[in-house]
Amino acid sequence: MKPAQPHVPLAERLRPRSLGEVIGQQHLLGEGMALRLAFESGQPHSCILWGPPGVGKTTIARLMADAFDAQFITISAVLGGVKDIREAVEQAQLARDGLEQRRTIVFVDEVHRFNKSQQDAFLPHVESGLFTFIGATTENPSFEVNSALLSRAAVYVLQPLSEDDLRQIVQRAQAIGAVPAAEAAAVDRLIAYADGDARRLLNTLETLAVAAGREQLVEVTDAWLLKVLGERMRRYDKGGEQFYVTRNVL
Repeated sequence: MKPAQPHVPLAERLRPRSLGEVIGQQHLLGEGMALRLAFESGQPHSCILWGPPGVGKTTIARLMADAFDAQFITISAVLGGVKDIREAVEQAQLARDGLEQRRTIVFVDEVHRFNKSQQDAFLPHVESGLFTFIGATTENPSFEVNSALLSRAAVYVLQPLSEDDLRQIVQRAQAIGAVPAAEAAAVDRLIAYADGDARRLLNTLETLAVAAGREQLVEVTDAWLLKVLGERMRRYDKGGEQFYVTRNVL
């Protein structure tokens, strides 16, 4: 009997491996746009990626590391602290001084959660060029990021994904057989529920795939979707008043 294969999350299976595979943010990543030019320049630069959840901030940071063959270090400002920053500095020094002499990109998720002294800890290393700093935030960096750090980083504003963007994600998931076919009304409801957030959509699709697999469904219907995911999906009905109210409250 073969051992069970490890589960690979849908988000990882669909993760873009190149700029051409990125869905959304074409105002930054399209031909001739700011971030595309930054990738093509051959020289990484520190930046702040500002936008709502699930719009590709981490994906862009990872792709930048891939593009420049850089070591990629992630720090969560929610869970981390000065110790994590110190460890990142040590890893960057080892990469710089090692045989391969690799660059390092330090990605700080929810950077606005770090206090002033924690943010200041990055400054000397950004200035010395030890690593490239990329911060991700859902809050306005003008108010939440220290002016000294902000002055050393370009700010890029990311937008919620459009309905067409989200529809492409559903189609890609179906193309690799990760989720079954779905009737149009069910897809519309999933897209409305995601509300511009690719992460929310992918998590929901993964839940659906498990449930559909158990019932051996060939196609997801809107009625089955409502039965499985219940009231949280029922509110996202484009033809109903509740959808209008919910969208305007969010």
